[in-house]
Amino acid sequence: MISYGKQSINKNDVKSVIKVLKSNFLTQGPAVLDFEKKLSSYTKSKYVLAVSSGTSALFIAAKVFNWKKGDIVIVSPMTFLASANCIENSGATPYFVDINLEDYSINIDLLEKKIKKFKKKLKAIVVTDYAGHPAEWQKIYNLKKKYGFKIINDNCHALGSSINKDKGYAVKYSDISILSFHPVKVITSGEGGAFLTNNKSYYLKAKTLRSHGVVRNKKLSRKYGNWYNEMRYLSSNYRLSEIHAALGASQLNRINLFIQKRKKIASFYDRMFKENKNFKTPSIRNNVGHAFHLYPLLVNFSKIGKTKKKVFNEFKKYKINLQVHYIPINSQPYYKKKYPLNKKDFPNTFKFYEKVISLPIYNDLSHKNLLYIKSVCKKIFKI
Repeated sequence: MISYGKQSINKNDVKSVIKVLKSNFLTQGPAVLDFEKKLSSYTKSKYVLAVSSGTSALFIAAKVFNWKKGDIVIVSPMTFLASANCIENSGATPYFVDINLEDYSINIDLLEKKIKKFKKKLKAIVVTDYAGHPAEWQKIYNLKKKYGFKIINDNCHALGSSINKDKGYAVKYSDISILSFHPVKVITSGEGGAFLTNNKSYYLKAKTLRSHGVVRNKKLSRKYGNWYNEMRYLSSNYRLSEIHAALGASQLNRINLFIQKRKKIASFYDRMFKENKNFKTPSIRNNVGHAFHLYPLLVNFSKIGKTKKKVFNEFKKYKINLQVHYIPINSQPYYKKKYPLNKKDFPNTFKFYEKVISLPIYNDLSHKNLLYIKSVCKKIFKI
């Protein structure tokens, strides 16, 4: 079965994990510190915390900013649920803003109007670099300077992407950036994520929040005894194990090769679909390096005479699993019940959702696999 995404594990990855299993530490040891150091160097982030998932990093970010009831946080509806759930879980209110149909991130033309609408109630914006293509970060940053809100970059799709060849753009423009190392991402640690920032106070608070909100240090030990600790925030266990960290650090050694392969696959699909008016391939701005976590293809289903469901079922018969990224968050039953949805306010989001499919894209996809996918596409789409 060919899936839309899959991990790539080699002998060095296995050796790294075995080394940890034979060591004295399975958690809170040197492998996590090593992974954080390597991530810091690659992303040009001063401070990095490895955590149990990208979701964990988002929940920590919400606690760092101390969102509460009455606060407004803007987010795109075309992203993974966690980007909105971290807002809702904090007691703040998620306010959805439509996407643009160029890079499928938040619509900058609408954004400033919404910012003005909420004034002091607006605390932050969560911006997703959809599929691995960076949003219009200079424009977003200019709005931040003008209106004084915080920015979280949900960078879970975009590790290895760049603006003007700068892979450190995420922490340059945002207050906090979030990564995910789920198996379908560019690199994996199994499950895992990271919290990135250039702000030391955010980092120190996040570090405490990562482990139950508990502080342990030499000063407290000297004063009260070496067993003593203090819980200063209400939190949970968001730590990453040594096993996961060792795999993540090993994978990071191959990230450039992984991205090169994803770009090759994307070019293969571009050649298949670009000249056909029934399809829209991903566009890339001139100054952007796309990481291609996803390859979102827009299909005019009415023109090809098939429903999305039928297309998915037909591909599955040929042992190819497609995916959709994503069902708009504000159309999910929980959010629709709490925040009544008017689809007319989100024309781009629902137009995109109606047409989008995610084609297989991952490192171990062979040229033979791609030729097979091409042959299946020709049969199903009649191209």
